[in-house]
Amino acid sequence: MMVHFPIALLLVAAVMELFTLGNFRHSFRSGIRFLVILGAISAAISAGMGWFLAENEGVTGSALDLHRTVGMVSAGLSIFLLVLLRKSELNPSTSSIKTYRLILFLTSMGIGVAGHFGAALTHGEDYLTEILPQDSDQEAPQSLSVDLSTFASDLSPEKEIQLVTNVRSVLAHNCYKCHSGAKIEGDLRLDEKEFVFAGGESGPIIVPGNPGQSELIRRISLSKNHKDVMPEKGKLLSKEEIQLLTLWVEKGAPWPDGVAQQSVYRVAALAPRKPNLPPAKPGLENPIDRWVDQYFQQNQLSWSAPVDDRTFLRRASLDIIGLLPSPQELAAFQADTNPNKREIWIQNLLNRTDDYSQHWLTFWNDALRNDYTGTGYITGGRFAITDWLYTSIRENKPYDQFVKELLNPTEKSKGFIEGIRWRGTVNASQRTEMQAAQNVGQVLLGLNLKCASCHDSFISDWKLEQAYAFANIFADSTLEVSRCEQPTGKLAKTKILWEELGEIDSLATKAEKLRQLADQLVQPANGRMYRTVVNRIWKQLMGRGMVEPVDEMDNAPWSQDLLDWLAVDFVENGYDLKRLIYQITTSKIYHSPSVTVASAEKLLAEDFKFQGVIRRRITAEQFADAVAEISAPLFDSVEVKFRPYQLIPEAKTNLSFARASLVANNEFLKALGRPNREIVSTSRDSQASLLQALELSNGEKLNKSLVKGGEKWAVAFADPVVLTENLYAKALLRKPSPKELEVAKKALGPKPSPAAVQDLLWAVFLLPEFQLIY
Repeated sequence: MMVHFPIALLLVAAVMELFTLGNFRHSFRSGIRFLVILGAISAAISAGMGWFLAENEGVTGSALDLHRTVGMVSAGLSIFLLVLLRKSELNPSTSSIKTYRLILFLTSMGIGVAGHFGAALTHGEDYLTEILPQDSDQEAPQSLSVDLSTFASDLSPEKEIQLVTNVRSVLAHNCYKCHSGAKIEGDLRLDEKEFVFAGGESGPIIVPGNPGQSELIRRISLSKNHKDVMPEKGKLLSKEEIQLLTLWVEKGAPWPDGVAQQSVYRVAALAPRKPNLPPAKPGLENPIDRWVDQYFQQNQLSWSAPVDDRTFLRRASLDIIGLLPSPQELAAFQADTNPNKREIWIQNLLNRTDDYSQHWLTFWNDALRNDYTGTGYITGGRFAITDWLYTSIRENKPYDQFVKELLNPTEKSKGFIEGIRWRGTVNASQRTEMQAAQNVGQVLLGLNLKCASCHDSFISDWKLEQAYAFANIFADSTLEVSRCEQPTGKLAKTKILWEELGEIDSLATKAEKLRQLADQLVQPANGRMYRTVVNRIWKQLMGRGMVEPVDEMDNAPWSQDLLDWLAVDFVENGYDLKRLIYQITTSKIYHSPSVTVASAEKLLAEDFKFQGVIRRRITAEQFADAVAEISAPLFDSVEVKFRPYQLIPEAKTNLSFARASLVANNEFLKALGRPNREIVSTSRDSQASLLQALELSNGEKLNKSLVKGGEKWAVAFADPVVLTENLYAKALLRKPSPKELEVAKKALGPKPSPAAVQDLLWAVFLLPEFQLIY
């Protein structure tokens, strides 16, 4: 209580002080005085108690040093604050009041920062992000899939290395938060060989050859509520992990020299690879289907019959141009007897240049965190790339050139690597150069550099120095390395993430460094970049990437051969994104029935089996466009922030509404899944949420559209049967069933009123059949 009490007191005092800025003698003054006095006294006690607590628990490390330093300074400021408070009340001059308020706000910020580092000590440095869905895959590292029986006999040098690599993986994922360079509890470090065998404050933790006498094995084997159990916080080790460590100690705890060079994490190959295609079979000529057929055979899976024309046409239209097909288009498609009509139709969709561009603009806006409004645009600390991006998509710019222009930008494409210049002081890990490194790593390379931007990563082998060396490419002057926001005094080197791709001239200008980076990253030898984009497009069309999450390309794909082959084929055929989309959407597996999953977690499971297209919800933009076309536009002209035809006159659309991809973000779109785009967003949650339900039930925008749509349909159709049949044809591409027709007639009455039609429209829009891509 004494350690944490001052946080609330002084933070509340600072908030209350904001209400007195125009009147120092505000009625809050007595309350602020009480909080400051009590908070300052308890802050001093807190600093002392915290010091004794740290000494008693035997914790060391840089995180503790930062916590202790900031905490002591904040405690000192709080005592000084008492003096200033007394002085400002006795002599309320402008200068004394300003000084008092400055110190109050500094003290409260200091306590907040100290609290952050305190939480990092007790819960780990990634405590703010470890529970997020995208981090859930880190709990089960690929390297733990090991058969212990292979180590039962005498160990060869190769098996010793394999065993220790898996042991280090267990330690990395379970122990590094409290026993590594950042935090050293009990004088014990487990991240390097010499520290593991040295033990901690209670002596050695391993007795080679004797698991029963090894403190490490004893502690990890205890029950969850035992006072000595390790890990003390979070999940206990699994039975298999305990067996692995026990076996290792039993074998004498071997740790050959050079094993530290073996990664404890799965590391995907950088170089391209084009495996030989499996032989074609009748109906399986598409290279994708040949690889999928091989996968099906290996996993005892069978092919399903293709979906009907209606399901295919709706799926392909929504995936390629983001719009529902019309009843007339379906009728023409069903009447076509050409055996290749699906391939022809897909090509026709791809040829609808502006419909295609306005749909895929959403995908790239998310990934490149480009938007029309938001943080940074008002202050000039952010630059839009919409004109360049739309033109690039419309022209189907080769992907290597697309990336080059992002990395070595023109004035119109510089917004991506320029990032957001946040107002005020920001963390070292969020300065614009580091933003560029993180975003390029994430979007183009499927790599998480965010952890390594603050300290050596806990989830990969990437080091702080490597992240800074990459960020230095985007800097005008040499960056100083900061670890956990503390400057180290070391200047960063200037290097690309994979040195085999080439060198960057550290003495060159920023423009020259960016040119070199662009040339080196897009070369065909960088197989990772092309696997990453192929995997992203695959997920957009199939509902799940070959690798998941798509930003973690070191994870194992469900088919390494298919991913590798597609990436090389993409390069060999001109980096053509439309060709890649055509290749995927003309495959037999794309035409297979959609597959449901019990929960989103199942899609990320290690034992995931690919069986076809994943059934998924339409996006916020697809829903808004469909409602606008059937009922009435959801957005007014003020919300339309990008008008393509002003940039390209021939892009003038014949649609009666502005596509949702062109409008400013708003509460409706955010509720249905559009991100705020202040950070890179490469996946949207397809699960329904309470916020979506509320917006679709009571939201103002949908309600206004329903009111207008009800009036329009009531005027157009006086007969309830004709109205219902036309609505079902337009919204669902089918006739209503007899039961549906009966319900609609009862709801509409003999002469449909606008209010009754509103209810019918709303009911149809909420149907799973309308909201899902089957």
